[in-house]
Amino acid sequence: MAVATTQRWDPDLYERNARFVSELGAPVLELLAPRPGERILDLGCGDGFLTERLAALGCDVVAVDASAEQVEGARRRGLDARVARAEALPFEAEFDAVFSNAVLHWVKDARGAIAAVARALRPGGRFVAELGGAGCVAAIRAALGVSLARRGIDAAGLDPWFFPSAEAYTELLVCGGFSVRSIALFPRPTPLPGDVSAWLETFAQPFLAPLAAPERTAVVADVREALRPALFDAERGWTADYVRLRFAADLA
Repeated sequence: MAVATTQRWDPDLYERNARFVSELGAPVLELLAPRPGERILDLGCGDGFLTERLAALGCDVVAVDASAEQVEGARRRGLDARVARAEALPFEAEFDAVFSNAVLHWVKDARGAIAAVARALRPGGRFVAELGGAGCVAAIRAALGVSLARRGIDAAGLDPWFFPSAEAYTELLVCGGFSVRSIALFPRPTPLPGDVSAWLETFAQPFLAPLAAPERTAVVADVREALRPALFDAERGWTADYVRLRFAADLA
């Protein structure tokens, strides 16, 4: 669920370059511990890969995403998927749980998103999610910053991500009316299915948006070469320097 207008999601491109994101969401599903018959909101469903798993467990699932293209992909799976932003969910006291994987770091209005989740939950409902945490893709962001600075562009103004610490997000959750049951920040170096260039073209579109096509290609090549010593191995291929923040919280 991207908030930046320059980030676009193509379900086919996502399937090729980013399926690992939803596949790595299995531990978050385990933390959710969904029960048959529960009404669950999948916040930032993407193409519905994990929503489908929740439905298969017997849950009554509604899926939302800010990307109309991704919602259409989820609907093709036969899911109840709707276009909605995390900060403006159109639900009130309707769900037993809200589940979210790899989405909330795209939502800079974290307070607004947490308030919207609290409104959507029934009393005592739970909020279980994983997002990028403090230090996530630090090497990638730094390389983008250097390459763009050479071209007179300030990368900080284009950065679409919010990568909080465990302490900062705990405070946000508590202020939003939640009791935090567990929260952990941990590194998770993540093998990529292809070249880091594909990752950049899939996830770093806001950084590349101000550039004309030839210059965009040059920046991707610059960043790729800058990252090679740290993130590429001849046998294992490319790895992204992910750091994740995973939590479970209950509405007071």
